[in-house]
Amino acid sequence: MINLKTYGYTEIEEIPSGLLPGRITELRRERFTVITERGELTAVLKGTFYHSAESREDFPCVGDFVLLHPNRSGDSLIVTLLPRRSKFSRANYSGHAAGYTKTILEQVVAANFDYVFILSSLNWDFNVTRMMRYLTQARQSGGQPVVILTKADLTEDYSLPLAEVRLSMPDVPVHAVCSHNGLGLHELDAYLKPGSTIVFLGMSGVGKSSLLNALMEQDVMKVSSIREEDSRGRHTTTHRQLFMLPSGAMVIDTPGMRELGLFDADEGISAGFADVEDLFTRCRFSDCRHESEPGCVVLAALADGSLTHERWERYKAQQQENRFVQNRTHYLRHKDAQNQSAAMQRKQMKKNGGRKK
Repeated sequence: MINLKTYGYTEIEEIPSGLLPGRITELRRERFTVITERGELTAVLKGTFYHSAESREDFPCVGDFVLLHPNRSGDSLIVTLLPRRSKFSRANYSGHAAGYTKTILEQVVAANFDYVFILSSLNWDFNVTRMMRYLTQARQSGGQPVVILTKADLTEDYSLPLAEVRLSMPDVPVHAVCSHNGLGLHELDAYLKPGSTIVFLGMSGVGKSSLLNALMEQDVMKVSSIREEDSRGRHTTTHRQLFMLPSGAMVIDTPGMRELGLFDADEGISAGFADVEDLFTRCRFSDCRHESEPGCVVLAALADGSLTHERWERYKAQQQENRFVQNRTHYLRHKDAQNQSAAMQRKQMKKNGGRKK
């Protein structure tokens, strides 16, 4: 019998008769693999998830703890999503399969993790601005962000990019590693404690699969080469999956995301740019736009160099994207509500023989 506590499960007060707790370890299309005290079970969602959920936030994902009706002769049925202690979300505009509406903009990538490993490789695709966008969402998620600079063997001296990241993210641990020769991997032991969960985030080609193989001490993921001319990789991971490491820690691997859409990231932005927002409170006018107003502390900080133009532009860019997502979400939900109301009216008119009630 499997002890579910080794997978991070915290017992709830009472489990309804006939239900079994478990943790989702894999998701392929609409079929889930769930680890339970009875072993691994294949499961699907109860129909109410599709009919009653207001957003895709309510749908289970890898890392979630759930209650299910076990079925050894076929698919088990997931009936309840247990409360999450952390989640990583991104904005998604692509629409979804049948059963989802295009008004759903939040896509939950992983849940119930302790650390967010933000991976970026030390090659031509090294980009601090992109890392900071990941950092904003990592702060929003409830997990502790850790930056992992991979492929340290590709540069003769990685001290400069390491210093640049630490300067841009002074309160975030940063480690340079090489999965092939083991450089720096011992520094990650502090995060790989039994029962802890880490989620890997990063674009394709940054070395997530190589790092996972190194931590697993075996090849569990296929590793694909990258295009050397632009350092871009092919998607090696095609679905989300939770792996149990020899140390007893767990890793949630996610497909590489070329674009990270910020979703409801107010708290994450504020946490990442607390120094910037602190300046706002000292401006002469409470509604200062920080453009040309007299007594603007932001403009003064930009002038004397205490606030760099690069950091200010990064802050404005993330705020602009966050506002766009929020406005778009509100618009689409309002439009969807109107469409649903119109559909109900047409249905009622048809029922009344074409007459309005």
